[in-house]
Amino acid sequence: MRALTRDEPTSTRYLTVREVAGTLRVSNMTVYRLINSGELPAVRIGKSFRLREDDVDRYLAARYTQAG
Repeated sequence: MRALTRDEPTSTRYLTVREVAGTLRVSNMTVYRLINSGELPAVRIGKSFRLREDDVDRYLAARYTQAG
């Protein structure tokens, strides 16, 4: 089995800023701030951004805290 290079497409799902904002229950502007600060990686396509679902999951997992 051959390893994928960075430039090869995968079955990764890409989300819009609006979809990520809805998932995180924050505003679109908050997602844009996370992208601009480098906290959340994104790909720019034309005038819009797309975020890999895996990156969003990783972002959430890194900030997860146990309540109680």
